[in-house]
Amino acid sequence: MNLKSNQQGNTTGIALIIVSVLFIGAFIFGIWAFSGRQNYKNNTESIATKQANAAVLVTQAKDLATYNQELKNPYRTYVGPAQYGAVKITYPNTWSAYVDDTGSGAALLDALFDPGHVPSISSSKSVFALRTQVIQQPYATVVQNFNGFVQNKTATVSAYSLPNLPNTVGIYVTGNIGNSQTGQMVVLPLRTYTIEISTMGTGYVSDFKDIILKNFTFSP
Repeated sequence: MNLKSNQQGNTTGIALIIVSVLFIGAFIFGIWAFSGRQNYKNNTESIATKQANAAVLVTQAKDLATYNQELKNPYRTYVGPAQYGAVKITYPNTWSAYVDDTGSGAALLDALFDPGHVPSISSSKSVFALRTQVIQQPYATVVQNFNGFVQNKTATVSAYSLPNLPNTVGIYVTGNIGNSQTGQMVVLPLRTYTIEISTMGTGYVSDFKDIILKNFTFSP
């Protein structure tokens, strides 16, 4: 009887040990699984939050860009003297203008435009969103001034005509446009004169192409 009881006791003890080990294992596994789920949940929420914030920033940037574009309307228009080609310049409502069309300056017509206010016109360091000049020099002479820039590979030149004046062909300059300035410039013949239309730097190239050049006209 005693031997049988001992055997039963040993069996029960082993069973208890096995059950305890399984219980501890299950408990540890549960903690590990719960921790994994929490990490996954936290990481997922963090990623979702970052994505949501990024989407908000993109939307805000688009809204701001749309708002800034809407502020440019309705466009303003300047029309110069008939003797200098009756140059018609259409520009954004948010830009200011300084125009000397007296014919007594270095250029017969010198029209400068920039958002907010126009920088100093006497400083060589001033950068303008738009500058339009009617120069008292023949077109062929003015075009030759860009040959050196092309040879030095500081500018590229291609043929160009305004959308409103397809039969008047000039050149489109990108890079060095003279007077230590870089940007983009259109040079066109106007009778015995020359028209230069330029934007300095890179900040207003889209406005230059989509608003200024698209609507620009004059009497050849």
